[in-house]
Amino acid sequence: MIRDWLIKKILPRALWVYHTNCGACNGCDIEVLDTLTPYYDAERFGIKMVGSPRHADALIVCGPMTRQTAPAVRRVYEAVPDPKIVFAIGSCATGGGMWHDTYNILGGADQILPVDYYVPGCPPRPEAILHGIATALGLTPKEIHALHAIQKPDDVETEGLPEEEWLVREQD
Repeated sequence: MIRDWLIKKILPRALWVYHTNCGACNGCDIEVLDTLTPYYDAERFGIKMVGSPRHADALIVCGPMTRQTAPAVRRVYEAVPDPKIVFAIGSCATGGGMWHDTYNILGGADQILPVDYYVPGCPPRPEAILHGIATALGLTPKEIHALHAIQKPDDVETEGLPEEEWLVREQD
């Protein structure tokens, strides 16, 4: 894909990101900022937060797209120089979150901006955010493999029960 080629050619060492909130509860913002702490050390991948969209390579969007913030977010997007990458972080930015059907919510970030990568979660863990950005940079494979399969325990009587019910009983 041409976009993948551009990312590898233009951003081989660092990704400068600009973070914007569109009206969220700030849970995702806290997790995004947590990825920049020394504990998670996002700078080891070359990820650095910048103070102006004019200096950014990527835009991180948190929160649902509201009618009030949509024009301002569009201006921020246009201020980021081409080529640019847009990340939608959290459930609100990916689809509107729990406010998706309220009067002032337009939906997720993709209603206003062309989103390239989605990181779901409410809020997503810093590891998930780093994985999403590392996947965009080509540092990790794009496929996600299951870590382990859930197996039915041998000592639990499950005959006639649906799978969800024996999973609940196993945890009790």
